[in-house]
Amino acid sequence: MSSAFRTGVVRKRSSIKDLAHLKRLFPYVRRYALVLAMAIVGLLLARLAMNVVPQFLRTAIDSLADPAIPPNYALPALGILVIVVIQAGIYIGSRRALRRVSIAVTYDLRKRLFNHIQYQGPSFFNRFGTGDLMSRAVNDVRMVRMAVSFGWVQIATVVFTLATSLGFMLWMSPALTAWVVVPLPFVAVTGFFMARGMYPYYRERQEALADLTSFTQENLNGIRTIQAMAQEDHEIGRFKRTSTAYAQKFYRATRYQQFMDVGMSSITSIAPLIILFYGGSLVLAGELSLGTWTSFTTYLMMLTHSVTQIGWALSMFVGAAAGAERIYEILDSAPEVTDDPHFQPPAESEGRLEFRDFVYRHPGAPRPTIGGVDIRLNAGETVALLGRVGSGKSTILKAAVRLVDTPRGCVFLDGRDVCDFPMKRLRELVTLVPQDPFLFSASLRENLTYDDPERGDEAIWDAVEAAGLGRTVREDLKDALDTIVGERGITLSGGQKQRATLARGLIRDAKVLLLDDCFSSVDTETEENILSGLQRLRGDKTTLLISHRVSTARHADRIYVIDNGRVLESGSHEDLLAKNGYYAELEAVQSNQEHDRSRKSALLHDLEVGPPPLKVVEGGA
Repeated sequence: MSSAFRTGVVRKRSSIKDLAHLKRLFPYVRRYALVLAMAIVGLLLARLAMNVVPQFLRTAIDSLADPAIPPNYALPALGILVIVVIQAGIYIGSRRALRRVSIAVTYDLRKRLFNHIQYQGPSFFNRFGTGDLMSRAVNDVRMVRMAVSFGWVQIATVVFTLATSLGFMLWMSPALTAWVVVPLPFVAVTGFFMARGMYPYYRERQEALADLTSFTQENLNGIRTIQAMAQEDHEIGRFKRTSTAYAQKFYRATRYQQFMDVGMSSITSIAPLIILFYGGSLVLAGELSLGTWTSFTTYLMMLTHSVTQIGWALSMFVGAAAGAERIYEILDSAPEVTDDPHFQPPAESEGRLEFRDFVYRHPGAPRPTIGGVDIRLNAGETVALLGRVGSGKSTILKAAVRLVDTPRGCVFLDGRDVCDFPMKRLRELVTLVPQDPFLFSASLRENLTYDDPERGDEAIWDAVEAAGLGRTVREDLKDALDTIVGERGITLSGGQKQRATLARGLIRDAKVLLLDDCFSSVDTETEENILSGLQRLRGDKTTLLISHRVSTARHADRIYVIDNGRVLESGSHEDLLAKNGYYAELEAVQSNQEHDRSRKSALLHDLEVGPPPLKVVEGGA
């Protein structure tokens, strides 16, 4: 049939290649091999002890059913009791050991995932959303650790049970055993072929769960925007569609697994019928004792139970293979930016920063974001970058600290290529305060001293005052520096968050400070106070700042106007005004706006205070 007429989802059948993802889990098996081996041996001993119980039943029943044999049920009952107690002790100890291995594997995998993600770049986070990463770290790791810790035990237990049960059955009645094992090859073949089709269902289920997690995480992060736009019902509808898609995928995977279990159980149910009819005829003919028949039936129940467990074990390994594939998609992603292990940076830095014909193209972009920029910052200078939104200013700052994959031979610190510096050392010397004022869900003090919690109050207050946040902390925050700011600083206003992140950058006292539009959410008066604090705190250090305001840029020693990834103009405030170009036009527009705002503020002030009192002139006509 032509593919144009096909309906439904076409799923590829799994193969050995898909299950080969499990081999990447062997290091974790080897790491805990001793504990796993001890637990497996313990469980096998417990299972062996349980295999002795039917023999006690055989002895007791035969003694009661055959008048020629003296009654003997007390000793078999005592023997069963002792075996059950021993088996319970061994089982509890082994299961505790397996649980510890399970927890250790979970810890190791999640720690490895988290550590690996910490060093990834922007391209990685464009491919994998936060919700997707959370799903892999929680749900996929859980599936993997079940196979590593319990899967191998399940396989060993099934194989051991098959061997021991069949051994006892052959010893008691070889003829009956030969008939009973007839259905077992059909069970194995059914399990093999159905397990091959299971992998795509588990993969789809995990991907649907990742989509649901991503949607929920994004929704909760943007809850204020959703409520402001009155889109709650729309988001509820979207969640219903996403969660329904996950429920359908989960149902399909569960239905397939249950279908496999039912199929295998149905085939194995033939064996008890054989026992009932053929074994019963042997008992009636006197060729098999009633005790032996009962014992044989017990072994058969053990055998069929183990066979039905094969389906569960297969689903566990198939799910682990799907989870391992998704986990190693993350772990196989190489960091975009790596250190040079051979370069030893100098202990001190002068703070000279230089961009030489800097060109940068974002991955997948049709054209370069930055096209041949030359910028020089001497030690102790303050330089401003000014330009339209999207002109490439933030990319220039990110290149200085290698938050993007900075090309070699383009950016230099103290005459040395920044690509030679270890990233940790480079970011100690060059501090970037990003445009997004992100705060952790902790106290304000913990946020400000994030890189060094041992800092004293004097250094903290110096940075707070320089960032124009001192009055807010003292008067508006109930617990001052110990105020909990909430998730992403939700209890603070936009301007307060921006000043808090600025203080967090200032407190590091780095040789070079990069400020990515850190004054966009503050008024001009607060901006003037912050610039005065910057001058006081960083008078002899290098500062490179981005701004959209001429009122900010005019304080810099030198200004670069960036447009379409190139330097359009450069010079001091006075030099650029004299050129009568883009900067001069922007200054004229913004000056008029500031003048209008000043007039409006004055009028509002007069209305609040009231008109001035009339003067009384004595001696008037």
